[in-house]
Amino acid sequence: MQWDIERAVAGLFRSWRGTEPDSLSELPPSGSSRKYFRILYGNESCIAAFNPDLRENVAFISLTRHFTELGLPVPKILATEADGHCYLLTDLGNTNLFTLLPHDPAVKKFNSDIIQLYKKSLEWLPEFQIKVAKNLDFSVCYPRPSFDRHSMMWDLNYFKYYFLKISGVAFDEQKLEDDFERYVNQLLQVPADFFLYRDFQSRNIMIVDGEPHFIDYQGGRRGALHYDVASLLFDAKANIPPAQRLELLDFYINTLGQRMEVDEKKFRKDFFDFALIRIMQALGAYGFRGGVERKTLFLQSVPFALQNLRWLTENDLLPQTTPYLNQLIGRLAAQAPLEITMAPAYPGLSVHIRSFSYKNGIPPDEWGHGGGFVFDCRSLTNPGRMPKFKPLTGKDAAIAEFLENQEEVRVFLQQAGTMSHNAVKNYQDRGFNHLMISFGCTGGQHRSVYCAETLARQLKKLHQVHIDLVHCQEKQWPKTNP
Repeated sequence: MQWDIERAVAGLFRSWRGTEPDSLSELPPSGSSRKYFRILYGNESCIAAFNPDLRENVAFISLTRHFTELGLPVPKILATEADGHCYLLTDLGNTNLFTLLPHDPAVKKFNSDIIQLYKKSLEWLPEFQIKVAKNLDFSVCYPRPSFDRHSMMWDLNYFKYYFLKISGVAFDEQKLEDDFERYVNQLLQVPADFFLYRDFQSRNIMIVDGEPHFIDYQGGRRGALHYDVASLLFDAKANIPPAQRLELLDFYINTLGQRMEVDEKKFRKDFFDFALIRIMQALGAYGFRGGVERKTLFLQSVPFALQNLRWLTENDLLPQTTPYLNQLIGRLAAQAPLEITMAPAYPGLSVHIRSFSYKNGIPPDEWGHGGGFVFDCRSLTNPGRMPKFKPLTGKDAAIAEFLENQEEVRVFLQQAGTMSHNAVKNYQDRGFNHLMISFGCTGGQHRSVYCAETLARQLKKLHQVHIDLVHCQEKQWPKTNP
């Protein structure tokens, strides 16, 4: 079924206010299929949401109204569409907790203002978990009324199929399933008669006048207390320094202790068990969104999540009942970089040039602009078919000399160069920051590499641009003796 989404959103606004919106602009996409718009009218604004999943909408709207009645800081429902696909919310602005974080892996300690916002958020969390659960109709929760065995196995299989399998990690599926069963049985022993927010993380905590407000709880359901705290404290790209993570865990336990009796030692043990399933669920999501849906921004979170696994491993905090799973976690943790460095932003146009093998697919656009050009080099004479050239690459002088003497290669590069030069000038005139140009061949070793290297040199010589050149198959090239 096809929807004219903007027309539906504008129609809902019109029926609510009796006027046309002054402007309607779509907000940046997230990991879901929901679409959000900011509507301006006079000196005010609101947020419009469109979601084809009616059950999820019912859950969100029902939870929001319940939270509002309890005085919790969430957006208010302003209007809903009769068919249930659209609704309007109060606008909480653009600043969430994640945007206020340093986003520099070199930072070893968050400042007191950030820690205070985390503590304010954790002070509200028991209000959601305990107060909400008392009179909530959990039957409206989506996709299940509780974080039960089915939900946990879904998350674990999400990790198995969308992270382990597509990452090429070899494993014994039966041994892993046996550990999953033991692990879930262990988690199900933890008291779970609370409201579980499900996605309690820094991007879903809006900061309005210095105070936290909360969004994106449509996946909430009955569950244990520990999961939401783990979601916040092991939020991958938030990269909370470990010492401060433990400080915040202490703060939450003390806050919770003011509301109910808490066995601190048992709570901490159960907390780290839930932290592991949350990290695995997140890795599954990164694999699905980044590897399957090609939203490669999600893959940037993987190194941080692996570092979290390494921290659990090094501190002997993995479940004792899952020896085989722990072996796999240890292997993944060993892949975590010791330090994560952030490339400095280039103030101008970056041209991202890639060589690749068609066997492995066209490189995805990591900057959200749909790429620029993909040039197919497979029609050119292939030096890789000649034994003397087989161990070489397009970066070697012998390959360059061979291809330079091919008329078809010169014509190909002239035409590709003309298109690329024109695009660079156009992008610079329009103030764009990213242009992607890819060259593909059969193996990603000879023709595509030579063409990418040649264009990179030309563009660097003729234009004031930042060249980002990557040969996607470089790790698979033959190893030659120096």
